[in-house]
Amino acid sequence: MRSGVAYLPLHTGKAPRWLFENMVKLSRAIIIALTDEFGKYEFIRRLSSPYWFQALGNLLGFDWHSSGLTTTVCGAIKEALKDIGKDIGIFMGGGKGKTALKTPEDILKTEKYLKISPEKLIYASRMSAKVDNVALQDGYELYHHTIIFTDDGKWTVIQQGMNTQNLYARRYHWLSDDLKSFVVEPHSAIATQKFEKNVLNTVAKESKGAQEVIVELAKNPAKALKEFKKIEVLKLPPRHQMLIKDIDPKRLSKTLLKTYLRSPENYEELLAIEGVGPKTIRALALTSELIYGEPVSFRDPARFSFAHGGKDGHPYPVDRETYEKTITILETAIKSAKIGNREKLEALKRLHKAFR
Repeated sequence: MRSGVAYLPLHTGKAPRWLFENMVKLSRAIIIALTDEFGKYEFIRRLSSPYWFQALGNLLGFDWHSSGLTTTVCGAIKEALKDIGKDIGIFMGGGKGKTALKTPEDILKTEKYLKISPEKLIYASRMSAKVDNVALQDGYELYHHTIIFTDDGKWTVIQQGMNTQNLYARRYHWLSDDLKSFVVEPHSAIATQKFEKNVLNTVAKESKGAQEVIVELAKNPAKALKEFKKIEVLKLPPRHQMLIKDIDPKRLSKTLLKTYLRSPENYEELLAIEGVGPKTIRALALTSELIYGEPVSFRDPARFSFAHGGKDGHPYPVDRETYEKTITILETAIKSAKIGNREKLEALKRLHKAFR
């Protein structure tokens, strides 16, 4: 299931080198402490929570309200796992921009440590991105994608999209546990600071009938194109932001030839086909609603939401001395626990209970 979404202002700039190096050290210590205490799956489960991930970013000293928190925290975790990943059975692939396209390569590099086929992880990576970029069109184009996975095949995906009009970003979290379908209500606990008005949500349960029509149209290009041309003379409802002129019939025809040759049995198989992008789904969804009377959902699957300081000085500048003491305390507690002295780790647990 997709376990959550965060909504953040787009910020420029990057973390100072000294801060990023400390973020890597503290990330490493937190990963070791968590996996020693609760196991490797608990770490990826917590990463799937937008609230826990945000809190982790705050603890690491990044800005609480910055889009850069996602890319920098994921970068620090990926760097930390380079040293300890194969020992604890947790790996990470992907990143920002072009690095995201290398996710399949990153997964394949870990094949000798895996107990499952890497193809399953590659498929999960591709489909989670396809759903958030194509099946759910909320105005945010993905530019960051990472997958964190265990050697026995559990995974979480963290990806972020950018809206260049309102200058905000949305972060999407996925978790493999209990995933029943990529294309029917895969979202849960989606957090955002605002709802978008024009969201094409083809993975809503209300879109099930439209999914079936879309698949049938995709298997019959001639019929799909004929029906799509009829829409040119119709007046579209206000919620349909994409105009007919935005869809190139030649490109649509080329894509539909691919879907005809592959003959998908269901909506998930259709989405998995290379070349099936936002405009193809938009065109088929329009046809489904306006010609065949099977509407898709326009419900935004989001719900309202809202350490050491932050690199931009909010809520206050990062206190380097305190930050380094935190790393030292956690690293010392981990080393002591490894030789049988769990007193410091138990003290941290008691401190947590006291705060609760």
